[in-house]
Amino acid sequence: MIETHAGRRRHLPAVALLAAALPAAGASLSVQVTDAAGKPLPGAVVYLDSPAAKAALKVTGAAEIVQANRQFVPRVTVVPVGTSVSFPNQDTVRHHVYSFSPAKTFDIKLYAGTPAAPVQFDKAGVAVLGCNIHDQMVAWVVVLQTPYFARTGADGMARLDSVPAGSYRLRGWHEALPPERAPSDQALVLAEGVGTARVKVEVTP
Repeated sequence: MIETHAGRRRHLPAVALLAAALPAAGASLSVQVTDAAGKPLPGAVVYLDSPAAKAALKVTGAAEIVQANRQFVPRVTVVPVGTSVSFPNQDTVRHHVYSFSPAKTFDIKLYAGTPAAPVQFDKAGVAVLGCNIHDQMVAWVVVLQTPYFARTGADGMARLDSVPAGSYRLRGWHEALPPERAPSDQALVLAEGVGTARVKVEVTP
């Protein structure tokens, strides 16, 4: 509940955020992400979805997921819809990179070096990557329809800056979520200023 200029009180849905005003650049949001036990969750992805956020989305570059020491680096990559991702192999052995996920299905057969064509991730969702030769290799590509996203640090905190005020869905995802489980989801009304929110992602420590 917040105080209006007329002295009346009105209710805001779900999470309401108001604090000292920022310049016209927009709002700044700090998000604390916890696991099912209430402990800080490092490496989580938090993002703000809305029709306005989707309209503001622009693809400004490409991404790269390297194979090194028989691992994918980075393990989690967050990209806007439409981003092209290349998969250079820096190992001395060949890899066979694939995904069967609904968000993106592709198959790069055994290769060394860098494949000639990158893979474009043109649908929102989470693509799980694997190597057909090395079962221990796994990675995730989180494909979003919003430019407003961040990852949590070791303290489970993430910060999103220069976000326009408005109504959003605040969502949280972590690689430990089963593929069939949707990200956490809550309504959020963001006002000009600095605000905080909490997100619980139902993964066990």
